[in-house]
Amino acid sequence: MDTATKNTLSHSSSIERSLILWFDEVGIADIPIVGGKNASLGEMIQQLTPKGVNVPIGFATTAYAYRYFIQSAGLEEKLRKLFSDLDVEDVKNLRERGKKARALLLHTPFPTPLREAIVEAYKLLCKRYNPDTDVAVRSSATAEDLPDASFAGQQETYLNVTGVESVLAACHKCFASLFTDRAISYRHIKKFDHFSVALAVGIQKMVRSDLACSGVMFSIETETGFKNSALITAAYGLGENVVQGSVNPDEYYVFKPTLREGYNPIVDKRLGSKELKMVYDDGTKFTKNILVPQIERNKYALTDEEILQLARWACLIEDHYSQVHNTYTPMDIEWAKDGITNELFIVQARPETVQSQKTQNVLRTYRFTGSGAWGIGTGEKLAQSPIANSQAPKALVIGRAIGEAISQGKAHLITDIHKLEDFQAGEVLVTDRTDPDWEPIMKKASAIITNQGGRTCHAAIIARELGVPAIVGCGNATEILKNGQEITISCAEGEEGRVYEGLLPFEVQEVTLEDLPRTRTQILMNVGNPQEAFSLSAIPNDGVGLARTEFIIANHIQTHPMALIHYDKLDDEFVKDKVATITALYDDKPQYFVDRLAQGIGRIAAAFYPKPVIVRMSDFKSNEYANLLGGKQFEPEEENPMLGWRGAARYYDEGYKEAFALECQAMRRVRDEMGLTNVIPMIPFCRTPNEGRLVLEEMAKNGLKQGVNDLQVYVMCELPNNVILADEFAQVFDGFSIGSNDLTQLTLGLDRDSALVSRLFDERGEGVKQMVRLAIAAAKRYNRKIGICGQAPSDYPEFAQFLVEQGIDSISLNPDSVLKTMLEIAKVENTQ
Repeated sequence: MDTATKNTLSHSSSIERSLILWFDEVGIADIPIVGGKNASLGEMIQQLTPKGVNVPIGFATTAYAYRYFIQSAGLEEKLRKLFSDLDVEDVKNLRERGKKARALLLHTPFPTPLREAIVEAYKLLCKRYNPDTDVAVRSSATAEDLPDASFAGQQETYLNVTGVESVLAACHKCFASLFTDRAISYRHIKKFDHFSVALAVGIQKMVRSDLACSGVMFSIETETGFKNSALITAAYGLGENVVQGSVNPDEYYVFKPTLREGYNPIVDKRLGSKELKMVYDDGTKFTKNILVPQIERNKYALTDEEILQLARWACLIEDHYSQVHNTYTPMDIEWAKDGITNELFIVQARPETVQSQKTQNVLRTYRFTGSGAWGIGTGEKLAQSPIANSQAPKALVIGRAIGEAISQGKAHLITDIHKLEDFQAGEVLVTDRTDPDWEPIMKKASAIITNQGGRTCHAAIIARELGVPAIVGCGNATEILKNGQEITISCAEGEEGRVYEGLLPFEVQEVTLEDLPRTRTQILMNVGNPQEAFSLSAIPNDGVGLARTEFIIANHIQTHPMALIHYDKLDDEFVKDKVATITALYDDKPQYFVDRLAQGIGRIAAAFYPKPVIVRMSDFKSNEYANLLGGKQFEPEEENPMLGWRGAARYYDEGYKEAFALECQAMRRVRDEMGLTNVIPMIPFCRTPNEGRLVLEEMAKNGLKQGVNDLQVYVMCELPNNVILADEFAQVFDGFSIGSNDLTQLTLGLDRDSALVSRLFDERGEGVKQMVRLAIAAAKRYNRKIGICGQAPSDYPEFAQFLVEQGIDSISLNPDSVLKTMLEIAKVENTQ
């Protein structure tokens, strides 16, 4: 606020100063005076604006102003009488009491001093900007935005309010909104006295995001509680659509630790549909929604630099509030971009109230069970999720998973707010989207499913707070699901939530982490799906022993890299059109491969940072590569692909080395641009030491030179020749990882995929164990790290015991085997 404004205010009477305070006059300690939103805005203007965080100025009516209004009109006695028989469990009763309470306030004029104070302050804003300055008028309760209560959306907000009378009317409606149905219900649940809470109003200069974009960001991962990731959502126009869940926004994840070090770690980007945008209205309403042109929907709303700028601000805001509260305080932040100046602004910030309140010493996991169960973790087989598993039931509806639980019940479709009272406890709420008026029934739901919305919409926020699994942004849930249909809702399979028909059996496992022993032998994990990485990192571990690029390529890229490099030469028009659709954001088609692979690897590396993450370069066989989009044109037909053109043999070959260069670019981006130097590339199926040297030369040509920027390169030990020549391989590579599946089949001379000889496949055979002994001994001789990433120690505790006895450095396990195998290994170590 400028000097002239302050001088003007200093001459105001004491009662006017107590009725109105400017944001830069208040701080976070003033929540009882101006409410959570306004106190936080003042705190940021005072403390963070000097550090470069842009926050629009404004003023607030005080809690005193609200109480002055209530007392001067004798409203408290009338309200107490009205609420004497309040029953928040009775939707009809709640609705009637709320309507009458709001009418009492709205039909009572403001006292003259309060009216004059608001008018004078608004005129000062107009003097600074322009006549009839456009402002946001936001409710701010004195009990809101506390670390253990969000009060998200409980009261009203009005955007693009211009003119004295409109500002006064909006303030009046905000006062009345202290008694919305959802606010009354929420205070009752949280045990807040209705008459101990006051309502302040913030009047803030609008950011012209109607001409640009806006959204919400969290300084913590909202579903898993992973502290090192910031989540940013973005859509076009004013931010209410994102908050309310009217649109499916873009989503961006940024890794905070290396961001603070000056790197650019955007580890995931997801394009939202962004169908609507809220803009200024020039008629009787303040705002209106219009359709977004398809060409804009198909673009990200933010540039990479804007994403990184917002993430840096999220770090600054989180750091500041953690210092203020003297404890780690993740933040829920609203931002907006001004379409006239192209500047970014923070328009709200409050403590995150779900993940920060969870106990950290209990690991709770949900898994499907029964004879037809399918794996949810990421084991040796690629096809571990229902999407890729023929045994799994087909998902009826797919959307964004909120929470990590499984739930079930009968679907109850509600498309009319007037039918809320029909909803019964334990049913699954299915609707287009929710808003705060739905909260009285949301707490009764066993799960929530919406057509619209992203991870930061109203339904998602309230579902997290209630501990109810939700799937948002499904698109067509109200069309596919039927009233009374028995369904199972799974949010336990990564970021995609799935709705299955019927009541599928599942189990919940709880492990108290503080009781787990730690072992001398490092316990690593096999991770394929980047979407599960943040969640899996909560399991006690020493890093990742095998991250499979094949999963990322097959599920997130879907296209053969050579088809992208030689897109113009594709001879199948259908394939060409499909590639064009998948890569619509890219004129440079190969860059699509690099971006998606880098983000997938980066997300896994970020989840386990700074622990080692060993990433195996692609190890598809030619028949598997041929199944990728466009792959048939570039792949040979081999009689025995398992023993053919795979792994290292491809990387320096003229038929694939252009594609390997893309893999190297992705790996280099993760290490050099994202700063995730904990990533260790690993070369599979390397037949000879000289072949290893050829691969290293190819990597160096593409910016991955062994030893530079602490780059280590490991090799899979999965061929008898890797063991026989282990001494020579140790001169080429920095470490080994035993692949017990291939090593077993090649030692025993059988095809592990053949049912005719599968009975003979056993990693515990003496010949295989002798190979493992020799490999570990050779690695020890040359001071090389050696671990195992095959299936055997996950399946057979006695094989894990054998490995420990041989002195192996690390054992990498499927996530669902980590805890039980850790206990077994601890027993073995204690007897040594």
